[in-house]
Amino acid sequence: METIPPIPVPASSSNTPTWCVLCHAAALLGLFFHFLGHILGPLIIWLAKRGDGAEIDAHGKESLNFQLTMLIYDAVAFVLCFFLIGIPILILLWLANTILVVIASIRASEGKFYRYPLTIRFL
Repeated sequence: METIPPIPVPASSSNTPTWCVLCHAAALLGLFFHFLGHILGPLIIWLAKRGDGAEIDAHGKESLNFQLTMLIYDAVAFVLCFFLIGIPILILLWLANTILVVIASIRASEGKFYRYPLTIRFL
């Protein structure tokens, strides 16, 4: 009697939760590479892995939308720095960005989709 070999599982399906977490967590690169670090990390991962599954595509788009929105908020706060109100706003935006990225990464590791608040949907 012949045994049928098991059907191989594609590598991307077992790594999907990891890539979903990285879509969000890569935004923390902005802590080390200011300005574009927040956008480049999620963008590179999303462009490389979006074809591997709808879940990775959705997490990548959500992360990019949030980081682009934060970039707009940062630009407005920077202009407000000339009126001295922008400095505390920039600090709050930095804290909110960091905290929300960590929350989204944790939710992605649990297999849940996280919608960032106050996000403009570009993608």
